[in-house]
Amino acid sequence: MKKLKFSLIAIVLIEIALFILVGNFIGVLNTLLVVVLTSVLGIAVAKRQGMYSVQNMQNSMTRGEAPGPAMVDTFMIFLGGVLLVLPGFLTDIIGLTLVFSFTRRLYKPYIYKWLRKKMESGNVFIINR
Repeated sequence: MKKLKFSLIAIVLIEIALFILVGNFIGVLNTLLVVVLTSVLGIAVAKRQGMYSVQNMQNSMTRGEAPGPAMVDTFMIFLGGVLLVLPGFLTDIIGLTLVFSFTRRLYKPYIYKWLRKKMESGNVFIINR
């Protein structure tokens, strides 16, 4: 929990510093326009990628396969969309890397490792119906 609090405070401080730097470089109005534009474009891309990911998950289940990788993709796209909605440059960069499939691959080994660790410690339960 302390790591999460520290991370959130650090992100907020970095975002404020980036707003000041970019605002000084390109101007306040242009900075605000860039933030709004990245949010709108990011939401559109996240929606399109998210729908594709949900279809992949449904197709996996229809074929009788485990939808695990598709579920991880869907979660990462959702998280990327949330980060794109938040105002800021750092959150936009992280959000974009989560939305696009070619950069999303960079995060997957860490997520799988984290999930494996949670499953081994008994913190994650899988329920079959």
